[in-house]
Amino acid sequence: MSASYPAGSTSAVEPSTPVDTPATPVVEPAPAPAPAPAPVPAPLPDAAAGERGVLVVTGGSRGIGAAVVRLAAARGYRVVFTWQQARDEAEHLVADLRDGGTEVVAVQADVTQEVDIARLFTIADEFGPLTGLVTSAGITGGYARVESLPLATLRQVFDTNVYGTIFCAQQAVRRMSTGAGGRGGGIVTLSSRAAALGGGGEWVHYAASKGAIESFTIGLAREVAAEGIRVNAVAPGLITTEIHAAAGDPDRPQRLGGNVPMQRPGSAEEVATAILWLLSDEAAYVTGSIIPIGGGR
Repeated sequence: MSASYPAGSTSAVEPSTPVDTPATPVVEPAPAPAPAPAPVPAPLPDAAAGERGVLVVTGGSRGIGAAVVRLAAARGYRVVFTWQQARDEAEHLVADLRDGGTEVVAVQADVTQEVDIARLFTIADEFGPLTGLVTSAGITGGYARVESLPLATLRQVFDTNVYGTIFCAQQAVRRMSTGAGGRGGGIVTLSSRAAALGGGGEWVHYAASKGAIESFTIGLAREVAAEGIRVNAVAPGLITTEIHAAAGDPDRPQRLGGNVPMQRPGSAEEVATAILWLLSDEAAYVTGSIIPIGGGR
C-alpha cells in the first residue's frame, strides 16, 4: 500500500492492537543463586514475512532520510515518512517503491508542530504496530558566526533539530513501551560530528543543537531501557547530501573530502546502513550509544 497524506487531510484511523507481553517464567532459586542473566528480547518476526512492523522516518524525502526509507522498505518494514516542502521528491520516492510492492506512506508534516507530529503517528497507527523511529529531519541554519547569528535562526534550528526530535520520541515511546502494551522497538536520532568538533567558524548553533540531541539520546535510552526500547544516535560527518546546498555551499563535501582521513566524503546509504543495524536484532544489547560515521574525522 502506498499513499501520500498532505497537511490537512483526514482519514479514519483504527488503533493498532497491542501485543501482550509474555509472562516471565518462574525460576526455582539454587541454594547459592548466581545473578540471573538479563532477559534476551524476542526477535521481531522475519522480515521475509513482511512483519518488521511500522517504521516512522522524519525528513524521509531526501538525503539520509530517503536512504533510510529505501533500505528499511527493502528489509521488510512498512514505512511512514514525512516531507515538508519536497513534495516532488516524496512522490517520486513513493512511486519508485510502489513498483516493488512496498507499503510506504508519505505524510506532509512540520516536526516543530506538535499537532502535525500527533497526526503523523495517528496515520502510522493505521498500518500496524510501531517498532521503530528515525528522526532524520533537520536543518543547519546556514553559516554564521555566533556574534552575528539572528535569534530567529537559532530558534528555528533548535525547534527543528531538538524539539522536533523530542516530540517524535514522545509519541514513539507511548506506542512502543512494553509498559503501555507495546512490543518494544528502536529509536535512532540524528546527531552530527559537529557536536564533537564544535562547528567553529561555520555553524556553532547547529553543532550545539546536535550536542543536545546526544544528551537527549543517552538520557532517554536509560529512561526506557527496561521497557523494551533501545535509543541510539548516529553522528554523520561529511556526507554528500542536499543539506550542504541548503546551507549555501553545495560543493562542500567534495572541497573538504581530502581533509577526512579516508580521503572522501561519505554517502547517505552508508549512514542508512548503520541506522538499520541499530534498529535490528543484531544490536539488541546496544542502547545509549552515539555512533560516529565520519571516515575517521
